[in-house]
Amino acid sequence: MLSYLAATLPDGIPAPARLLALQCALRMDDTLHVRLPRGLLRSLRLDAPELWRDLERVHWLRTSPMSTRSMTIGELFDSGLLSQAPARPDRRRAADWALRAGLPSKVGKAGGQQRLASVYLAAHTDTWGRGLAEPDRMARACGLQPAEIQFLMHQLTATGALGSWRCCPYTGDLHWTL
Repeated sequence: MLSYLAATLPDGIPAPARLLALQCALRMDDTLHVRLPRGLLRSLRLDAPELWRDLERVHWLRTSPMSTRSMTIGELFDSGLLSQAPARPDRRRAADWALRAGLPSKVGKAGGQQRLASVYLAAHTDTWGRGLAEPDRMARACGLQPAEIQFLMHQLTATGALGSWRCCPYTGDLHWTL
C-alpha cells in the first residue's frame, strides 16, 4: 500500500497526511468509506484538520458531514484502492501493524517524517532485522526529496530506531538494521 500511495499521491503531500492516507486506505470498506475513531487519530497525532484538508485539496478523499465528535468519516475517491491486495481483514491487520510500526518507543514523539519512515523501513525489513531499499523509492513513499534521506536516516539512528545504516557505494541502495 505504501508503494501504491507513493505512486498516486502527488508531491507536496506532507508525511503526516501520508500516514493518514495509509490508515484510510487500509481501513476503508468496499464502498471506499472509512470510519476512524478520533481517539485513534489523537494517538497517531493525525487529528489535525489540515491533514484532512491536504487530502481533500488533491481530491483523494472527502470528509463526511456525518462525522461526529468521536468519529471521523471519510469517502475516498481513488477507486484503484479497491484493486489493491490484500483483502479487507488483512488490510485491517496491516493498519494495526502500521500504527505500531509508526510509533515505536524511540520515535514516538518524532515528527511525521520519522514516523512514516519508520513504517517504510519496517515494511522493507526482513525477519532478521535487515533491510534494503532504493533511496529514490523511499523518498517518494515518504514524501521527501532524495537528498533528505541521509539526514532522515541519521535522525533515526540518533533516536535508536535504526541500529545502523549505510549507502552501498556500488548500487546506491540503502542497507539498514533495526
